[in-house]
Amino acid sequence: MPYDFDLFVIGGGSGGTRLSRISAGHGARVGVAEERFWGGTCVNVGCVPKKLMVQAAEYGNWAEDSRGFGWDIQKGAHDWTAFIAAKDREIDRLQGIYAAMLGKAGAKTFDAHATFIDPHTLDVGGEHVTAANIVIATGSTPHKADIPGADLAGITDDLFYLPKRPQRLVIVGGGYSAVEFAGIFAGLGSEVHLVYRQPWPLRGFDQDLREALAEAMAAGSIHLHPGVSPTHIRASGADGQGRHVTLSDGAEIEADFIVLTTGRVPNLNGLNLAASGVALNAAGAVAVDNGSRTNVGHIYAIGDVTDRLNLTPVAIAEGHALADTLFGGLPREASLENVPTAVFSDPPLATVGLTEEEAAKQGPMDIYVSRFTPMRHTLTKRAGRKALLKLVVDQKTQKVLGAHMLGEDAAEIMQGLGIAVRMGATKQDFDRTIGIHPTAAEEFVTMRTRTRVAGAADTGE
Repeated sequence: MPYDFDLFVIGGGSGGTRLSRISAGHGARVGVAEERFWGGTCVNVGCVPKKLMVQAAEYGNWAEDSRGFGWDIQKGAHDWTAFIAAKDREIDRLQGIYAAMLGKAGAKTFDAHATFIDPHTLDVGGEHVTAANIVIATGSTPHKADIPGADLAGITDDLFYLPKRPQRLVIVGGGYSAVEFAGIFAGLGSEVHLVYRQPWPLRGFDQDLREALAEAMAAGSIHLHPGVSPTHIRASGADGQGRHVTLSDGAEIEADFIVLTTGRVPNLNGLNLAASGVALNAAGAVAVDNGSRTNVGHIYAIGDVTDRLNLTPVAIAEGHALADTLFGGLPREASLENVPTAVFSDPPLATVGLTEEEAAKQGPMDIYVSRFTPMRHTLTKRAGRKALLKLVVDQKTQKVLGAHMLGEDAAEIMQGLGIAVRMGATKQDFDRTIGIHPTAAEEFVTMRTRTRVAGAADTGE
């Protein structure tokens, strides 16, 4: 039977937009629906506005740092209202660009919610449309911890639209968003308490990075509460607008705002997946193979809704690969191995490849670690600014299996190292590369002395 579209994409975020635009460029008839905002989480309540907030916080630190270089710059008060208005204007501009790109590519856009009627039919804002191929690209949504008084706390999205900056802020969670917002609000002048269940923040990252970040955050005036959880939240103050949180270790914290950054879950609300026949995995995400195909042959899923590697560039890569596979005559899969990533904490960190803990399970590893005070901060004397650089090297093959960094410009540096690790560069390749002096990055090619051996003992076999 003829279909209205060759491809219909549910979700106009980064992955869905790339998939739609490339597919239309290959000549496919494409429809795409977005019910909230074009550009999805990343553009609107994620990486883009968050990076702008990180940059806003940096200026205050730079003003203080400049005194070490002879400048008499006085740090004034931050105008939260003016900044948020500027941020909103930029996000509005980007939303328009995303929608315009789709139109220029020839895709038909729907500002509406889409839900399955049957495996080939969707209800899109009350209109029934059919498609030969359907892609679920609805992303993820914040998960709110189930604790007494949780309705008095906000979620991550709320931090982008606060009418005023809280003077006292409690952040519950130890992941990307938690440590990033802790640095942001501390940098803007708030008293910040970071509460997390693990002994260290950023579970899943290299242990040296986790410990170094915790040390830096504590030195930067963030109050850390490791190994505990909130047990109760209640309103406080004469007007009831304050917040009081009780922790599992008995500590009590008074705050103006509490935010729960306790993870995200696949956004499957209102999709009526039962009508499509699409199966979920044990974690409640859409189950897909390496080519993003679900158990229903013509239905696919990309990005956070699959809960594989929840990063915007990964969703974009998956969308592009799927477009080329379906309509470009270039069948391929997006690789989820050796994906570089960064956390824009204060200081930031970045990583690519295996952690020491992961690599050690494969056999003996040579570990190289360098920790030092960057040149800038030998004059600023700012606490908590030590850089940490680390290489994880397979002892037998000498391939660099992991590179990790905590320190300023870590994300910019790690992008280049991501290429080297992905290409299989060896420690000797790093050693033969001439460094750019004076930079922190050159330390990656000048580390000669092994710090330790991780994993099983080298048997010589």
